Amino acid sequence: MAGAAGGPDAPGRPAGEGSAADRGAGEPDAAGALTAFDGVPVDVLAQRCGAAAVHAHAVVGSTMDVAHALAAAGAPAGTLVLADAQASGRGRAGRTWHSAPGAGLWLTLLERPRDAEALAVLSLRLGLAAAEALDPFAGERVGLKWPNDLHLAAGKLAGVLVEARWREGAPDWVAIGLGVNVRAGAAPDGAAALYPGVARTAVLAALVPALRAATARRGALSADELAAWGARDLALGRVVAEPERGTVDGLDPDGALRIRRPDGSTVRVRHGSLRFADDR
Repeated sequence: MAGAAGGPDAPGRPAGEGSAADRGAGEPDAAGALTAFDGVPVDVLAQRCGAAAVHAHAVVGSTMDVAHALAAAGAPAGTLVLADAQASGRGRAGRTWHSAPGAGLWLTLLERPRDAEALAVLSLRLGLAAAEALDPFAGERVGLKWPNDLHLAAGKLAGVLVEARWREGAPDWVAIGLGVNVRAGAAPDGAAALYPGVARTAVLAALVPALRAATARRGALSADELAAWGARDLALGRVVAEPERGTVDGLDPDGALRIRRPDGSTVRVRHGSLRFADDR
């Protein structure tokens, strides 16, 4: 992958821990749950990540579904669900997310935010936080593609999916799904991965606190967040064919994407996916 050759040693790997390829996730119990993930006991991993609890599995249908079930049963904010593999991982718009054993980080973080305004921009805020946290493990700056994709030069690295459940007009909980390709050889065509030998537990220790901090922020995107997004925005200044034809002109504080049409007018887009005009 671009930027991987000659990169630094994997940071933050304590003695006895290894990469996903080195160790595998661990041995499951009769119910398929893991007591350790990549050699780290789940209670120790929870402490390192600042999580309320870690539920690790060898394989699940989707970590999102597991997290929703835990939330409905009263699990606290900060509950983290991990799987070494997913049989039916999903992304936005019902797309399938390739989730092979040991190939990446397949996780869902349960949070219980109360600010509906912040919820409207949460996916963008989380993407920015994840990009900043993943930079040291990628060997290059992680780029952002509205609304929820993280990219390296070699292709898509990660994706964010947020699903909310509401009660009496207020958010009851959000399930924050994130898939990160860790092992390049197992990533699908057109995808990128973190540099070789990175320890998944080290990535989690950097990533989960960043996601939790992003979820705790209130209100619309700040000027600093908009500037940080703009510095990583892969679409800024480029011509797109979808969701509207025109040139991407940046984000508004409410998360809307501004697209300048060929006639000079500007449209604000809140939903959909970007397709660049020069994509084939």
